[in-house]
Amino acid sequence: MKHQSFLTASVVLCLSLIGCSSATSTSDADKDQKPRVALIMKSLANEFFSTMAAGAERHAADNSDRYELVVNGIKDERDISRQSSLVDEMVAAGFDAIVIAPADSKALVPALRRAKTAGLAVVNIDNRLDAEVLAREEITIPFVGPDNRAGAKAVAEHLAGTLQKGDKVAVLEGIRTSFNAAARLRGFQDAMKEAGIEIVDSQSADWEMSQAATIASSMLSEYPEIKAILAANDSMALGAIAAVKSAGRIGAVQIVGFDNISAIRQAITEDKVLATADQHGDQLAVYGIEAALDLLQSSDTQPQDVQTPVDLITKESLVP
Repeated sequence: MKHQSFLTASVVLCLSLIGCSSATSTSDADKDQKPRVALIMKSLANEFFSTMAAGAERHAADNSDRYELVVNGIKDERDISRQSSLVDEMVAAGFDAIVIAPADSKALVPALRRAKTAGLAVVNIDNRLDAEVLAREEITIPFVGPDNRAGAKAVAEHLAGTLQKGDKVAVLEGIRTSFNAAARLRGFQDAMKEAGIEIVDSQSADWEMSQAATIASSMLSEYPEIKAILAANDSMALGAIAAVKSAGRIGAVQIVGFDNISAIRQAITEDKVLATADQHGDQLAVYGIEAALDLLQSSDTQPQDVQTPVDLITKESLVP
């Protein structure tokens, strides 16, 4: 019996030692583990966001020694609840940072507050979160992205140069609860007001091409005097092209967009679209990821906004 007790005690001691050794090893491994970054996008069916995701994935592959990346997206630009759930899922999965292009400037803030409370670094890209809601939730989240109002104004000013004072135009807005949609609308309005051009109709097409085609067709029918359509993104500009073509007014109605997707670049070279704005979508998430890595590296760093480039794209800039 004494011999059996000695064996039992030895086994328990051995297991205890193994357990301690294993815990120490795991702790060391955790210290050396690369940070895990979750990129949470809007709809990856939109070429702009698929381009953004591809740029982030290339950066992650080139910097595989620095961090690990997981890319998530929603099927529908308006699926706010799913995007909020993705934030919670990334927190539960133990990610170190979230870089997010929020589908809504207000509704995503509570989920991001939970992420920050859980200790994650959070960076906002593309669509700025609402400052009042952030203050109410008592959190600071840096915004990394372009000046959407200035970019839209540049596009609209280029359009104004082809029109006459007193001409009439229409606007296809993005989702109205999105900061970037509101900023682009203000940029369009600024330029049209300064040029003395009247906006006779302005409606939201929710960033969607098919909705834009339907709404633009209705605008052209109700206001046949329209000389141009200003679309707050390129998907809606594509819808406007379809509407103008259906109305038999190609060449008579100018169209401008925002994002510089490949289909719009082709349309510009074919004189179907006058101009767009390039906010360098292939690099936008990369800027956000680098900001998140900086926050992780220095936890005492105060989050700072980073303004990224936005450039006017015309036929002259595309065709040598």
